[in-house]
Amino acid sequence: MKKFLILGIFVLLFVCGCGKFTTDNAVKDFTDKVNNSKSYKLTGTMEINSDEETFTYSLESYHLKDDYYKVVLVNQTNNHEQIILKNPEGLYVITHQSTQL
Repeated sequence: MKKFLILGIFVLLFVCGCGKFTTDNAVKDFTDKVNNSKSYKLTGTMEINSDEETFTYSLESYHLKDDYYKVVLVNQTNNHEQIILKNPEGLYVITHQSTQL
């Protein structure tokens, strides 16, 4: 008897807890969260295809409200790093060339 009672409660909770969550709801919720956030960080991989070569970059992007941002690109082949910064003073592209001894 206890097993049926527990099973009945589980089924009832499962049926009541499952509502319709569509793709449109997910997109709307995500858009609302991004628009209401003060900052966010994105990470990913970017591939650039030219006629002869494919370049693969690790990408980190930081965004702060009022259009402040920082993008860090690292070439996965040779570890060449570029940073793009935007702040009230302007837009900057920083390229760091490491010297090996």
